Amino acid sequence: MIAELGHFALILALFVAIVQASVPLIGAARRHAGWMAVGRTCALVEFGLIALAMAALMHAYVTSDFSVANVYENSHTDKPLLYKLTGVWGNHEGSMLLWVFMLSLCAAAVAVFSDNLPPALRARVLAVQGMIGVGFLLFILFTSNPFLRLWPAPPNGRGLNPVLQDPGLAFHPPFLYLGYVGFSVAFAFAVAALIEGRVDAAWARWVRPWTLASWCALTIGIAMGSWWAYYTLGWGGWWFWDPVENASFMPWLVGTALIHSSIVVEKRDTLKSWTILLAIITFSLSLVGTFLVRSGVLTSVHAFATDPTRGTFILLLLLVAIGGSLTLYAVRAPALKGGGLFAPISREGALVLNNLLLSCGCATVFLGTLYPLFLDAVGGPKLSVGFPFFNRTFAPLMVPMVIAVGVGPMLAWKRGDLLGALQRLWVAYIATAVTLLVAFYVTYGGPVLAVLGLGLAAWLGSAVLVEFAERIRLFRLPLADSFHRAIHLPRSAYGMTIAHFGLAVSVAGFAASAFAQEAIEVLRPGESLHIAAYTLTLQKVERMPGPNYTADDASVQITRDGTQIAVVHPQRRFFPLQQQTTGETAIRTNLLADLYVALGDGDAEGNWTVRAYWKPLVPWIWIGAVIMAFGGLVSLSDRRWRVGVAARARRAPAGAMPAPGE
Repeated sequence: MIAELGHFALILALFVAIVQASVPLIGAARRHAGWMAVGRTCALVEFGLIALAMAALMHAYVTSDFSVANVYENSHTDKPLLYKLTGVWGNHEGSMLLWVFMLSLCAAAVAVFSDNLPPALRARVLAVQGMIGVGFLLFILFTSNPFLRLWPAPPNGRGLNPVLQDPGLAFHPPFLYLGYVGFSVAFAFAVAALIEGRVDAAWARWVRPWTLASWCALTIGIAMGSWWAYYTLGWGGWWFWDPVENASFMPWLVGTALIHSSIVVEKRDTLKSWTILLAIITFSLSLVGTFLVRSGVLTSVHAFATDPTRGTFILLLLLVAIGGSLTLYAVRAPALKGGGLFAPISREGALVLNNLLLSCGCATVFLGTLYPLFLDAVGGPKLSVGFPFFNRTFAPLMVPMVIAVGVGPMLAWKRGDLLGALQRLWVAYIATAVTLLVAFYVTYGGPVLAVLGLGLAAWLGSAVLVEFAERIRLFRLPLADSFHRAIHLPRSAYGMTIAHFGLAVSVAGFAASAFAQEAIEVLRPGESLHIAAYTLTLQKVERMPGPNYTADDASVQITRDGTQIAVVHPQRRFFPLQQQTTGETAIRTNLLADLYVALGDGDAEGNWTVRAYWKPLVPWIWIGAVIMAFGGLVSLSDRRWRVGVAARARRAPAGAMPAPGE
């Protein structure tokens, strides 16, 4: 009965979404206040209905209701409760329900937090959100219904893929989807602005918090996925340029460009058309990612489905959403003329360079990911594009971007003094030189590119700190005055500093990964292998029972200079239901380096393959990502995003510059 209630809630949500997609749009065209207000009510009702459907599916998993086909395919009575809940979105149908749940959540948030929006703009934004909801609710109900029944009900289920039975997978998809789907708000604002034919500083200020929130969620989602692959899959890597990894990375790149471009619209009333295009492309890439995961057109360990019917349906949604928005852009964008002029050497110029490099980087990833598809479609040979292509094409584009991130904030708006900015960064030159010298000395001169990468991280990190010191005039004013300036800086300034510093931390982790060491040995209990300055001794391997698996648990002693540091326990887990074996790595970290130990296969004579890696600074990759997301949240907390936006916009002429300090 509860499953039918969830199914019925989805059907009702579809009809509510149809009303949301049409009535507010007509009301905005006719300036009918009552019809425009329908959008807010529909968004809240739709969210409640989809939340009810989500709760119904969760109830089916928690109670192990195997009469629901989705539960039977992806759960089991012996599975721990956390993984029963994870199973809700660990499959195609459930993940699509999570997708529309996040979409309805975003629309409801717009409805609740949109008192400062002009009623017509709010109505159009919610109508566009409703249109997206209609498309995906139709997709779920006609091709991916999570509430289909089985009769008679099987006594037990098939269980979840053992690789997905990990705490990281309980949180990675929700954050990733919140980022993916959250960009639909910026997309809706862009389409609404094209319909109205009006983009100004107030519009940019309305868009930025939604874009920032989505970007923060996507940053955390990508980082969690990378961390999960690192400690779960057992090969010691954190990124492999897998097609589905790329599908989440591409909207992150363009979303980053969108955040910076919207700053120029807000501050200088220019780059309007470009910012609208970025908003459209960002969400379009999110839709492309959804297509890649679910269509089966590309092979990936992350793929959910391979049904061509589903892929065709999503492809039609892509054509309507992307084609329709780009057609509207082609018709209306020429009227969006920017009013602010600026010199190439200026803060605006630096942000434009940032946008160009990020966009080119995204284009490179897009081409490498989809080129095999294009080639196959025209009858060409089968081709696989691997990580050498991405490393050799994407990384060189990011080097000048990182350099520019250090210099750009030092430049003035409209017209900057590049020489003066470079002169004020003398501390960054010293920090970079010292880092390069120390890195060359410690690593005996190589790999050279990795050493230069560490220098690049030092440049960015120190330049960020210098820029902050310049803002508060540290050492130019008494410390009390500098402290007073610091506490009165807007939170968005702190957010920028924190996010850019987080990027520097991650760059250091990326670069230092080239210094990793690897050792693989076949050991009997009591034998050892050596890696870096450590000795790893296999003490014993014991068979241990788990909730729904049995594990070969190894005790590995780690010593340095004869002193025991730790005993770690890598495992091999066998899941009898799926007849599948997975690895559980053991990682000893001091945040400066990871000692990574994985247990391989054993033989009848008691020998075990032990694989060990020493990875300097690799934790900084995810620490930097967390710092970046935290910087975004700090910027998001700026009170300017919460109060008075519309009121100030109404008092100021359209396109007027914001006051200094805003």
